[in-house]
Amino acid sequence: MKIQWKKLIGCLAIPLGVGVVSALLTRNSMEQFSSLRQPPLSPPGWLFPVVWTVLFILMGIASYLVIISGHPARSKTALTVYGVQLAFNFLWSILFFNWQLYWVALIWLIALWGLIWLNMVLFYRLSKPAGCLLIPYLIWVTFAGYLNTAIALLN
Repeated sequence: MKIQWKKLIGCLAIPLGVGVVSALLTRNSMEQFSSLRQPPLSPPGWLFPVVWTVLFILMGIASYLVIISGHPARSKTALTVYGVQLAFNFLWSILFFNWQLYWVALIWLIALWGLIWLNMVLFYRLSKPAGCLLIPYLIWVTFAGYLNTAIALLN
């Protein structure tokens, strides 16, 4: 299979772009976040951008595999769910970091988790590797649910 570089770069640019815009919009909130009481297992602050960069790259590769899967009608549905979950991901950061609406953010995160699960299933049906590439994302958002809940309770 020959790599379609323009499509791959576009697919990588979308989630990475969402991540960059999200980081720019929430960067002023990170100092306030670091002053909150943190639960056990809270990772160091430097780890978040590293993990998110890897996850966004995996998402981009997964979406590329779906696009080239050769099933345009089914791909459209899967990619629509992908876009919706990316929007939910983006808005969670605003709810949590900028507006400190920890309980609202948790409800939003539960919806995001469901969207990621659905996205993973839809991608898997089109390309098994694409679906599997979303597993780390689902695990990380599950962990984020723990952190979100604990921060809401502790603060």
